[in-house]
Amino acid sequence: MTSRERATAPDRHRIVVLALDGVIPFELGIPQRIFNGARTPERHPLYEVVTCSVRPPGPVRTDADFAILVEHGPEALATADTVVIPASYELGPVHDEGRLTPELASALARIRPGTRLVAICTGGYVLAAAGLLDGRPATTHWSSAEHFQRLFPRVRVDADVLFIDDGDILTSAGVAAGIDLCVHVVRRDHGTAVANEVARRTVVPPHRDGGQAQYIHRPLPEPQLATTRAARAWALGRLDQPLQLRDMAEQESMSVRTFTRRFREEVGVSPGQWLTQQRVERARHLLESTDLSVDQVARDAGFGTAQSMRQHLLTAVGVTPTRYRRTFRVSVSASRGG
Repeated sequence: MTSRERATAPDRHRIVVLALDGVIPFELGIPQRIFNGARTPERHPLYEVVTCSVRPPGPVRTDADFAILVEHGPEALATADTVVIPASYELGPVHDEGRLTPELASALARIRPGTRLVAICTGGYVLAAAGLLDGRPATTHWSSAEHFQRLFPRVRVDADVLFIDDGDILTSAGVAAGIDLCVHVVRRDHGTAVANEVARRTVVPPHRDGGQAQYIHRPLPEPQLATTRAARAWALGRLDQPLQLRDMAEQESMSVRTFTRRFREEVGVSPGQWLTQQRVERARHLLESTDLSVDQVARDAGFGTAQSMRQHLLTAVGVTPTRYRRTFRVSVSASRGG
């Protein structure tokens, strides 16, 4: 980067990833892949991502047959704007009684007040053992949820969601849900245009709502069974129009009852919830990337009125359409490289 580019580049949000013994390499790599891919329209990186250990720089054991070389010690935690704790195959530095080892407790004490905390899968055990999740909602991998709740009864565990955003603390279910959570953080920080670009480059869905079910009973329908894929594609092309459940069911030649059951099995949410999610995403995209009035965005996204869109956007992201546009507006000329 040239001196002129450095002068015009925004300050980068510093993310420190804490690699614990037994860390799962796949989940350790998620923050690097997602956050390092977030760029301005001029291709300036929006995040700085470093990895640290609870010990001085050196090897950290993984759950695979290799170790990784970590170049930063626990002092890096004191420099973080966001700390990410990926899953460890075993509970690692968390005792069976739900207590932190002195080494990890000392490392966590370096984190500055107000730092955003993100846990992927069983990384949530670390936050819970530190008492940071007491009285708060959290999730983890569905297979660990019962044990997690038993070990930490003061945590409000929800095993049925992909991730939970509780403001300054975010937790996710296992494996791919960590990708969803990190893309969500990018979207929360920089809007849908940046998040969708990261998702495209990573070849993952641009948005899976945090409330979507972790465990979908039929993720891949049996070949002889009809799917709801055509109905979803049909609906996405008509979000600006009134859409009835029976109309979607007719696209698959199913009864409403069968279609609703099959849809929930495949997607993890009801058709109505899915439609609302897609309309919110359409509205966010239009607010960011066009100069359409709020009323026109509401019509094009299928909400009908600005008041209806306002209510849905407040529910989804906690801000009004006007505030959202002011925060995440990306000029059309900039996005086109002009």
